[in-house]
Amino acid sequence: MKASAFDYVRPATVQEVTAVLAENDGDARVLAGGQSLVPMLNLRLARPAVVVDISALDALKRIEVSDSEVTIGALVTHAALEFSQEAGPTFDLLRKVAAGIAYRGVRNRGTIGGSVAHADPAADWISCLAALDARLTLEGPSGARQVPAADFMLSSFTTVIGTGEFLTHIHVPRLSATAQWGYYKHNRKVGEFAEAIGCFVRDDAQGIRRVVAGALSSPPVRLFADQGGWPSAIDIAVLRAEVERAAPAVEGAHVHFHAAAVLRALQSGLAS
Repeated sequence: MKASAFDYVRPATVQEVTAVLAENDGDARVLAGGQSLVPMLNLRLARPAVVVDISALDALKRIEVSDSEVTIGALVTHAALEFSQEAGPTFDLLRKVAAGIAYRGVRNRGTIGGSVAHADPAADWISCLAALDARLTLEGPSGARQVPAADFMLSSFTTVIGTGEFLTHIHVPRLSATAQWGYYKHNRKVGEFAEAIGCFVRDDAQGIRRVVAGALSSPPVRLFADQGGWPSAIDIAVLRAEVERAAPAVEGAHVHFHAAAVLRALQSGLAS
C-alpha cells in the first residue's frame, strides 16, 4: 500500500516544530528516523494531515557527557550508541541494548527518541530507561518540561506528550564505576520485537537497586520496589510471583517468560 496524502514540513528550529504541531492539534506526526512511522504510513495505520521531519535539528543528534549524567539527543541513532567509545557501566548498558535492536539497517537509521516516543511496549529503550531512572525532555509551545521515563508511557503507543510537544532529549544519570547491570530479552528470532525483557541496575555506591520487567502489554513495571528494589531470593519461583503481583494482566506461560528474562538479566549481571 501507499500512504494517504499528507503535507510535509522540515522545520529548522525547535520552536518551528512545536508551532506546526500546535497548529495541527493532534493531526501531525513527528518523523525522526522513520523506522516506525514510515511503515505505519504505508499501511495507513497512521493518516496524519502533516508529517513534521525533525532531521534538520542538528542539536538533537549529540551525546553530551558530564560527571553526573549523559544527555542523549532524540535524533541519536541506535548505531551511534552501539559504537560509542565512552567508558563505564552506563555506556556498557546502553551499548548492549542498542546492539540488540532489530537489524543493522534499522539501527543505522532508527533513533532513540523515535523509539521512545513511539511507545511500543515491546521496544528495548522503554524498559532500559526506566531501569536507569532516566528523564525525558519534552518541548512545547510553553517551553520545556521533564518527565521521568518510568511515567512517560501511559499504555501501548500512548504517552504523556501533550499538544504541540515532542521529545528532544533523554537524560541518563551516570552510574558509578562499580555498578552492575543486566539486560536480557526473549524473542523468537534475532531482530524481532521482544516477548519479554528483564533489566536491572545495581549501584551500591549510590544506593540504587532497580529490577524492571518489560515487553508487557502495558508499560514496563518495577519489581520488588517494596523490598528496596531487590528480591529476597533470586530464583524463578520468587520472580514468577513478583511478575504476577506487579503485572496481573500477564497470564499463563507469559508469566514464566517474563520471570525467566528477569532471572537471566540478574544472573548475567551479578556474575560479571
